[in-house]
Amino acid sequence: MMAASLLRRDKKATAAHLKADLNRTDNSSGVRQLQELLDVVLNPEKPAADAEALDWCKCLIAGGEGFDEFCKTVRSYDNATLCGLVWTANFVAYRCRTCGISPCMSLCAECFNNGDHTGHDFNMFRSQAGGACDCGDSNVMRESGFCRRHRLRTGENIPSIPRDLLLMSEMVLPRFILCIIQYLRDGYVEPDTSTERDLQKVLQQLEPQISFLEELTKMGGAMRTVLTKILTNQQAFKELSMGQEENLYAKKNYDKYLSALKNSGLVSVEEKGQSAAADVAVGAEGGAGAMVLLGNSGPGSPDEPSKEEDQDGGQSVGQRKRVKLSSSTKDPCIIESLKHKCFLEELLFWTIKYEFPQKMVTFLLNMLPDQDYKITFTKTFVQHYAFIMKTLMKSHESDTMSNRIVHISVQLFSNEELARHVTEECQLLDIMVTVLLYMMESCLIKSELQDEENNRHVVVNCSEALLKNNTYWPLVSDFINILSHQSVAKKFLEDHSLLMLWMSFVSFFQGMNLNKRELNEHVEFESQTYYAAFAAELEACAQPMWGLLTHCKVKETQEYTKTVVRYCLETLQIWFDAIGFIDEPAPNQVTFHLPLHRYYAMFLSKAVKCQGLDLDSLLPDQEMLMKIMVHPLQIQACLSEIHSNMWVRNGLQIKGQAMTYVQSHFCNSMIDPDIYLLQVCASRLDPDYFISSVFERFKVVDLLTMASQHQNAVLDSEQERPMLEGALTFLVILTSLRIHLGMTDDEILRAEMVSQLCMNDRTHSALLDLIPENPNPKSGIVPGSCSFEDMLSAVADFKAPVFEPGGSMQQGMYTPKAEVWEKEFDPIMVVLRTVYRRDVQSAMDRYAAFLKQFGIHTGNPWPPYKERTPLHPCYKGLIRLLHCKTLHIVIFTLLYKIWMDHQNMSEHVLCMVLYLIELGLDNQIQDNKEDEEPCIEEHCHDSWFPGTNLLSNLHHVINFVRVRVPETAPEVKREAPPSTSTEASSYGQNSRRLSGNWRENLREAQVFSLVAERRRKFQEIINRSTTEATQAVRPKSSSTRWVPPGTPPQLVTEILEIRESMLSLLIKLHQKMSSKQNSLSASWLEDIKSNRLAHGDGITAIERILTKAATRSCQIKRSIQDICGKVCPPVPPKKNSPTDKKAMDKEERRQRARERQQKLLAEFASRQKSFMETAMDVESPDIEAAMDLGASEVMESEILYDCVICGQSGPSTEDRPTGLVVLLQASSVLGHRCKSTEPKNLPTSDEEHVYPADTCGAANDVRLTLMQRFFKDSSCLQSVSIGWDGGVYVQTCGHTLHIDCHKSYMESLRNDQVLQGFSVDKGEFTCPLCRQFANSVLPCRPGRGTEAGTWHTPTNKKTSVLVKEVEELQEKPGLFPTESNLSKEMELVIKDIKNTTQKKYMDYGRNPGSPDNDFLFMYSVARTNLELELVHRGGNLCSGGASAAAKRSCLNQLFHVLAMHMRLYSIDSAYNPWTKLTQIVQIKEADSFDEERPEVPMLFRDVPSLLIIFVLTMPQPLRKEHFTCVVKMLYNLQFTQALAALSTKFSSEERQAWSTSGALKKNAANSDKSFEALLSHVISELSKDKSVYKVNSEEATMLSSSVWSPQSIEFSLQQFCLPFLRLSCLLQHHLYGDNLTGCLEEEEFASLAVCLGLLPSAPQPANTVQSASCLEWPVNTFDLVTQWGAEVKGLSQIHAEESLTLLVHDPQWAAPRLLQLPDNYNIIFQYYHRKACSACKKVPKDPALCLVCGAFVCLKGVCCKQQGICECVLHSQHCGAATGIFLLINASVIIIIRGHRFCLWGSVYLDAHGEEDRDLRRGKPLYLCEERYRVLEQQWVSHTFDHINKRWGPHYNGL
Repeated sequence: MMAASLLRRDKKATAAHLKADLNRTDNSSGVRQLQELLDVVLNPEKPAADAEALDWCKCLIAGGEGFDEFCKTVRSYDNATLCGLVWTANFVAYRCRTCGISPCMSLCAECFNNGDHTGHDFNMFRSQAGGACDCGDSNVMRESGFCRRHRLRTGENIPSIPRDLLLMSEMVLPRFILCIIQYLRDGYVEPDTSTERDLQKVLQQLEPQISFLEELTKMGGAMRTVLTKILTNQQAFKELSMGQEENLYAKKNYDKYLSALKNSGLVSVEEKGQSAAADVAVGAEGGAGAMVLLGNSGPGSPDEPSKEEDQDGGQSVGQRKRVKLSSSTKDPCIIESLKHKCFLEELLFWTIKYEFPQKMVTFLLNMLPDQDYKITFTKTFVQHYAFIMKTLMKSHESDTMSNRIVHISVQLFSNEELARHVTEECQLLDIMVTVLLYMMESCLIKSELQDEENNRHVVVNCSEALLKNNTYWPLVSDFINILSHQSVAKKFLEDHSLLMLWMSFVSFFQGMNLNKRELNEHVEFESQTYYAAFAAELEACAQPMWGLLTHCKVKETQEYTKTVVRYCLETLQIWFDAIGFIDEPAPNQVTFHLPLHRYYAMFLSKAVKCQGLDLDSLLPDQEMLMKIMVHPLQIQACLSEIHSNMWVRNGLQIKGQAMTYVQSHFCNSMIDPDIYLLQVCASRLDPDYFISSVFERFKVVDLLTMASQHQNAVLDSEQERPMLEGALTFLVILTSLRIHLGMTDDEILRAEMVSQLCMNDRTHSALLDLIPENPNPKSGIVPGSCSFEDMLSAVADFKAPVFEPGGSMQQGMYTPKAEVWEKEFDPIMVVLRTVYRRDVQSAMDRYAAFLKQFGIHTGNPWPPYKERTPLHPCYKGLIRLLHCKTLHIVIFTLLYKIWMDHQNMSEHVLCMVLYLIELGLDNQIQDNKEDEEPCIEEHCHDSWFPGTNLLSNLHHVINFVRVRVPETAPEVKREAPPSTSTEASSYGQNSRRLSGNWRENLREAQVFSLVAERRRKFQEIINRSTTEATQAVRPKSSSTRWVPPGTPPQLVTEILEIRESMLSLLIKLHQKMSSKQNSLSASWLEDIKSNRLAHGDGITAIERILTKAATRSCQIKRSIQDICGKVCPPVPPKKNSPTDKKAMDKEERRQRARERQQKLLAEFASRQKSFMETAMDVESPDIEAAMDLGASEVMESEILYDCVICGQSGPSTEDRPTGLVVLLQASSVLGHRCKSTEPKNLPTSDEEHVYPADTCGAANDVRLTLMQRFFKDSSCLQSVSIGWDGGVYVQTCGHTLHIDCHKSYMESLRNDQVLQGFSVDKGEFTCPLCRQFANSVLPCRPGRGTEAGTWHTPTNKKTSVLVKEVEELQEKPGLFPTESNLSKEMELVIKDIKNTTQKKYMDYGRNPGSPDNDFLFMYSVARTNLELELVHRGGNLCSGGASAAAKRSCLNQLFHVLAMHMRLYSIDSAYNPWTKLTQIVQIKEADSFDEERPEVPMLFRDVPSLLIIFVLTMPQPLRKEHFTCVVKMLYNLQFTQALAALSTKFSSEERQAWSTSGALKKNAANSDKSFEALLSHVISELSKDKSVYKVNSEEATMLSSSVWSPQSIEFSLQQFCLPFLRLSCLLQHHLYGDNLTGCLEEEEFASLAVCLGLLPSAPQPANTVQSASCLEWPVNTFDLVTQWGAEVKGLSQIHAEESLTLLVHDPQWAAPRLLQLPDNYNIIFQYYHRKACSACKKVPKDPALCLVCGAFVCLKGVCCKQQGICECVLHSQHCGAATGIFLLINASVIIIIRGHRFCLWGSVYLDAHGEEDRDLRRGKPLYLCEERYRVLEQQWVSHTFDHINKRWGPHYNGL
């Protein structure tokens, strides 16, 4: 066989040979050979994992050359103009709203950075579903935004591709693709029989093949064209797909495929027969393509308004019914199984079957830049749409699958051209709507709204997975996406049958998630289905609605609106019939979901606002309006009920629903349309009917009576007040809200913004989120005009982010401007928009604060009244609500009740009543003539008021009212005539006349029943509309209620004498509120100034109303003057029951209690303030607490300590020691210091690095290691300090406690199971007084006795005497302390200190744990604390005394504890450095076999370490004269070291010169105090023998271009000695309490020298002091120096370079700094978020950066774990001794790791509005906030993370 021979040959050669054959004109033999070869190579019966086949394909395609070269060649012919880069979830991409045409536009980082988007509105985002780059696609984005690469139409200048290059590809690839398809067919098993894993396995095996296809797509346009040809070629598919007859395998394989195809339609094959039967029922009214419920489902289902009511009344409605689709749907391809005509179709089919494997999706998308492919693929996708959804519904992984589907569909449907094309050719809209219906029909249940038994309506069941998991999301999202294209939306709106289908879809959501009020016990299980319900209404109903509305903006589209409105009304009518609704809503039920009402409302609003349609032409008859208004009104009443706690038994979820309904993302699709619809109904229905309906719905009808007592059958007494307030507030909102009634978009935006800002200051992003967005995503531009930013700057001021002293970080906030508070604050809008009731209060408090601040009003203000935008003429009818008798009667009744102090009235009620009056005065009805006509039939209450106009009714006096009261009411107890009535009118003289004719009064007394009134009106309207059929079922009037037996007393009718008008009541209320008899004089109207009435309390409001009324009518003006001018002072209404008296006392008592509370609070605040000052780091030098022992002056008596636990005060004793609360922590801050004062930069490219070698820690490590190579270990360990890295820092809050009290405190903490942020087992606790974090107690040494006096006396002993004394003191053996509680505690503290840091930071000796090692660790602790305090003081002592650092310092106590521990070690006198410092020792001749290493020479030793060793090893307390002597001797050594180090910097000529000039001065009188003489001596000493100067002398000459003058030498000597002087001075300050004096920086040396006693007094001017003049030598200067030099020379094994390193030991370090970060966060992000981890070579999921050293680590990465510890924690131990500061790259926040705890610190990067962007959710550009970064650095340096940050948690080594 030929193929066999080919197979044996070399692949490349074969390929080349075949290619040559195929290029001939007669290529048949080549074709045959190739086919045979492929038959063998691509045999699908071989296992897919076999790599051989793939290699063959690569070789064949490349045609003999290497595959990589081939790729390059093909790429060079790439003619693509689109980027098309495909990414998967979690990829970081960009979206620029300025450049995007479609809101889904996105760019990859490369195209974004190469395009110019400066000043654009862009953001970075993490892709959720995946996407593709749109650069170069002018359908989706503007060309100005293209990047450099895609802006040039690259296609033009590319040469055309040679034919033979891709010849082999064209032959081989069809077979390759077929092979993949055959594997897919083979591997597929139906999910119900298989597990997920089986499919995964098949995919894993095919991974290399699919990746290969993906690789091919990346070769550019030329290869994509070939692939497109192959994928779409129908001929090739026919030939290859079925296989040849003789091939059995292929046949079986094809059968598998056919069986898989079988169920791909919406209706599977076996159901087809049945569904034919259902076709019959579809008449015309369902519209073509309506859905039909099968068989016996009740007719009249929402989709099929059938008239045959007498069929089987729907027996099966109760069960779930699956709905079948009739095959009469327009497009049979949705219903039936698929048929495939090319490879692409079958590939997509398997992609769906395998639930969208990521690789396949990427391959299919990578092909999209090819236009032909794009069109074919889109059509194929649409053809498979129903099948995709079917698969999605069955999938277990519906989330992942949804994302993958949208990943594809968003690429196809965002393009308007393409979407229009498929809509026209493939019925995309029909498919989508049908599939959506099909999907929802799988989860319908019977609705229980209204009439439970006979309800024929079906709704979606919100607890189904389909809704709960948002499985419908991809579909709806695609639908919204295509509706955003005008051409597609128009098609939809023109297609009536589609609209009808859509309405039936919307009606599935109408009334879903019904709530029934629990009246008896609390629900057992609170269902959370409401999330699903709200999401479904918003996504599936509201968003498509907003999408359609955007295309109904102009007059030309009127017809569309009319159609939609018509269908809405029809569907609503069907719905009312289906739920069996007549006129009353069922009690105790509410659904928040009325999408049909809202569609209707929003289209009405648009029609009037934008399209100039007449409202009346779109409205139904009155009866329908009455029905439409019922359910939205029910929701408003229920909101009020929920807030009045009437629904508490339904659990918290009902509150959740009430909040979601008004929440910013939902309000403009829910509450706004509802209120608008009610406004429309109110403007068209009879106002009396509407008002009475409102009060009845709110269940407060019984309350509206003049009687002082009443019965309410539906409300408890405590619910009456909130419900009444709710009803009135609703009426105010209804009559004053203008969102849909005439406001422009700008005004709406402004009102929304103001109301949000008035509640609270807001950040920019919170505000963006809270402003209800019109449908299109916020682009910063609100359609129609003014941008968000301009409006914001008009109404608000920006408050830049500031720091509060507690360290809590503020964000940048916007706060309303003063004039906004004054003129625009609108409490009604605030009430409408608040999710939490407390926000209303917060707005009022802020308003009050504003008025107080500007001196406008100081009391408790009332909500201000705000003028409204004029009404659109269509809605003028709304004003009639304010001018109808029913409302006036209610207002009159309420004013009367408030004046009479009836129960359940409140200030809020009065406020709303006044608001309504004022609204009525401001909105007069123009023409009163017609309004008088309908009054003919109003028998009931013309007698109350003559007309309907509020102005004329205000002064109408009402004399008598007939009321029904319980027998027990005070009104009943009366004898005969009513003149003795307890509620007699305050017109005393009138009431006398009544006795005679009170019978007539009875006749004219007013009776008023809201309910009866409403029924009558309803009857009239119904009769007018002649549908009397429904009247029979009307329930009886509710006034004749059945009363449960034995409860309330009988009602009797009484007549009250009132004789008041609304005006007189207002004036009386004014008197009552101002508690003055004649609060209004007769002439007050003339004096009033209108401007001061805008803000104020109730009194102001009444005055404002009276003024307005008076200016509008002279008659009223006269009446007011009349009433005010009555000479007789008004009698306040008599208190008629003891309860009222009680109420008065109660009020007074309350007032007193309030005052008491204020007083207490004030006292408490002042206490707290003084405590804070003493406890915290408040810079106040005067408050030096006695506990700061260091600073306190020497006391003669013992020091007393206060224990913060038991509160006793007393000294610390051996038996009962007191201790300081301290926090011990390991610190590497000192080790991270560098020489340069500038911080290092964070690397942001591969070229930059941070080198740690120049840090203090590294330098000291090198030094010690070097010493240990050549010198004796014990001597090395005394010549340096450790603790630069991992040293133990001790700080205190300054509070003391008895150690035994502390133990019991710890016990109690251990038993306290509260979740603490700290671990008690590790000894952690918080200070009982100030709650600072601590972990140990440092015992205080028992007090100072009388020796203190002699301690400080200045000495006049000679230096030599003191030197001798010091030596003797050192010889004294250490006294072992007596065993006592104190010594035990001290040992424990030492143990704590050792446990604080890690082992590696303690063991530097050759034999770990040796006494020498311990000794080194101990004195280094002291050194670390001294050095850190210096750093905290700013690196010098210029600032003098107290500082924040001094407050935290406890060096005095620490020194005593360490000294006591170190006295246990004595220094062998033979090696005592003191002798070498102060005496000339005879050097013994070293024996030649003395193997012991030499000691460290004095010139190599670290002088501050020696100081601390001396002080700690001498007996305590040390006298000051001895301390000074030690310092003087060490200064000599330090000075000599300075000279030596300096001399190495000279060039050899300079050295020569200085040596000669200095030698001359040697014999001068004070040569030992002149630096020249000493310098020359040092140079000559060090030049002898193996000179250290020989090293790099050439370099030195090169470097030192500058010449050393005496001044520069003096300066550098001082600088070299300063660190030693600072430490000595600080030590002296802590041991002896000497004050540190402040000074200028240039005088620091002199000041410190005087302080330490090195200089008698500072010379004037202080900066001229000579460093050498401080020297004081105990023996001959030059001999001592010679001796020190000889030690260095005598070293035999050491090299000169190493010797030099040890000699030049510069003690100066700059302050520790964190790395310098770049200003723009994007620089960090772009470099690091794709950077691979150095340890595991993968790109980490959560990369982090150490801000101390710049290390790049994986947060929580399992890859870099060691011994169960993740990398961040490991790094924090290694780099910061368990303190780590990490910047999380993907979140822009900083976390702090401290030991076993961690906390989120916040972000140092803020956006342009001063806000953090945690997790980069908003993706706006971020910039470094210097202040925050400084604070972070400061907290790091001062070790205060534990105190300032509050929220710590354990990290369990998992970070």
